[in-house]
Amino acid sequence: MVGSGTDPSRAALPTVYAIADLSTARLGWQLPASARRMVQTADGREPHTVPEDEVMAAQTRVVRFPGATGHELVGRVEMPPGEVLGRAVLAHCFSCGKDLKAIVRISRALAEQGLIVLRFDFTGLGESAGDFADTNFSSNVDDLEAAAGFLSEEHGPADLMVGHSLGGAAVLAVAGRLPEVKAVAPIAAPSSTDHLRRTLLEGAPERAGSEEAELDLGGRRVKVRRQLLEDLAEGHLESEIGQLGRPLLVFHSPVDEVVGIEHARKIFKAARHPKSFVSLDGADHLLLANEADSRFVGGVLARWAARYLERSEALKKAGGDEVAEGGEVFVAGGPEGYETAIRAGRHRLVADEPIAVGGTDRGPNPYDLLLAALGACKSMTLRMYADRKGWPLEEVRLRLRHHKLHAKDCEECRSEGGRVDRIEVQLEVTGDLDAEQRRRLREISERCPVHQTLISETSIRSASEESSDSSS
Repeated sequence: MVGSGTDPSRAALPTVYAIADLSTARLGWQLPASARRMVQTADGREPHTVPEDEVMAAQTRVVRFPGATGHELVGRVEMPPGEVLGRAVLAHCFSCGKDLKAIVRISRALAEQGLIVLRFDFTGLGESAGDFADTNFSSNVDDLEAAAGFLSEEHGPADLMVGHSLGGAAVLAVAGRLPEVKAVAPIAAPSSTDHLRRTLLEGAPERAGSEEAELDLGGRRVKVRRQLLEDLAEGHLESEIGQLGRPLLVFHSPVDEVVGIEHARKIFKAARHPKSFVSLDGADHLLLANEADSRFVGGVLARWAARYLERSEALKKAGGDEVAEGGEVFVAGGPEGYETAIRAGRHRLVADEPIAVGGTDRGPNPYDLLLAALGACKSMTLRMYADRKGWPLEEVRLRLRHHKLHAKDCEECRSEGGRVDRIEVQLEVTGDLDAEQRRRLREISERCPVHQTLISETSIRSASEESSDSSS
């Protein structure tokens, strides 16, 4: 159930109060069975991470940036397939990793709804450098701040902070440092870091004074030092939640046996409005038992966050009553910046410039769109021709690049002076095609309508349309 002001305290509380996260089920200490059985598989494999070929999806790229302590952090940036509506940072649970299946699914669900999403491994975990034993909750919060800074430099400021389990506690703690953040969403998060400290000691209280203890994380032995327990004991979050000052969406399962539903109640009660609660009925703590749970979180989260993501004046204008008739394209630019909204029939696009030249990188630049138009035209033309001929063309792939060069360096150009534009096209066709068919397809690709428009004489007629000023 989703509802602003819905009180999760009405949900039934579980009778098991277990550990805060997955990895502690592999401690050498004796832990509650409810926590241990979450990671048991018949063949001993790690069941909770996404295979490498699934991690590296077409819209995903690897990124590297310095963490708070200077160690290199490794992450993945999920790019939306179309219009960019905002940017998000997604934090994983204690000692899990960016490739936890639930994290990947939530990340991709957000990207499908128009958000650029950065997920990364905290220091000492996954692909990131550093010693996990030297980290603690405070260093995780610092890493999150570094990740938000990286995202801001590459794609624009983070609009949304999302965290799972202890990562949810971390986003609650870091949001106050990031004035650009518009909304925060913890998933199955503890209301205090002391919850994890108490649970770690539950199976072996005599180790409270030990300098370090060994854990088996994904088959590798790592050490957790006393400084982690001391840092967790500081509680954190006690003042941060009440002073959050941002829209808050709390996700929690009423049957979570790892971080009980009472933590959602405490977070919800401490926060000020606007705040909402979503009950993940029947879901396990890691959102692994049913993949629909993590996809549901991503979908609901994207739609909730959309109301808090400020759309530019250009997008508002393009989203109004303007209509692009058949064969017409409507374009609207805002009062500042380069972001430009485009409407072609019922389709909406966004153009922009890279951050390096003063844009916000919310969409491709005009030359990118020009190359896309040419490439799409060639692909469609070849498909139409091959289908008509009955040829076994399976796939068309093109890479296009535009640059300018001096006319004297262009042997095929008619101009003798100045600079000329050159578009380079690399064409690849696959299928059971003979040499003559491949030659003919290359020839036909150069006859596509957009190609012919670009190489022929083109007249552009401009007319000004006066518009009324509503302020006059």
